[in-house]
Amino acid sequence: VLIAIGRDACTRNIGLQTIGVKINEKNGKVPVNDEEQTNVPYVYAIGDILEGKLELTPVAIQAGRLLARRLYGGSSRKCDYINVPTTVFTPLEYGSCGYPEERAIDEYGEQNLEVYHTLFWPLEWTVPGRDNNTCYAKIICNKQDNNRVIGLHVLGPNAGEVTQGFAAAIKCGLTKELLDETIGIHPTCAEVFTTMDITKASGQDITQKGC
Repeated sequence: VLIAIGRDACTRNIGLQTIGVKINEKNGKVPVNDEEQTNVPYVYAIGDILEGKLELTPVAIQAGRLLARRLYGGSSRKCDYINVPTTVFTPLEYGSCGYPEERAIDEYGEQNLEVYHTLFWPLEWTVPGRDNNTCYAKIICNKQDNNRVIGLHVLGPNAGEVTQGFAAAIKCGLTKELLDETIGIHPTCAEVFTTMDITKASGQDITQKGC
């Protein structure tokens, strides 16, 4: 059983109201613009207290570094809060990077997306005879941008390791064509992303008969 209830931000008793910084009264989160600037121009916020952002330590560290470089180093680079590799370390891991399908539809329109997906069977599961249709992989592609991969999702063994690797490729502008041209390492779980050819729109069966 996984219970993910989230947490409130402890921002109500640190004097923000004195200088006029607005917070979400429901959860204490702080709304900011794309440069982590609050409604008070000289006050910035980073990390888990941000409204609508990921509550992940590496994200806070990256955002803090980039903010310092913008304020004092002449940089203009902003933190990318979309292409963040994330893993849920349940017994069967789930990893993702980029947009979830629902948010991608809201952002780009369903007609502009192509979603490829498949079930897959890790080779090490053949010995104990585990169900060969438990693991799942999906990529979301933007048809208006050369089928660029804007979302990657995987449910299976070592999903965190798989997701971390593909996250760098997504940051570099990974496309479906590049995935298709990549030679997979057989037999690995990550290989499934180089062989996906069934779209959700087709309605074809994605169940697997073997590894």
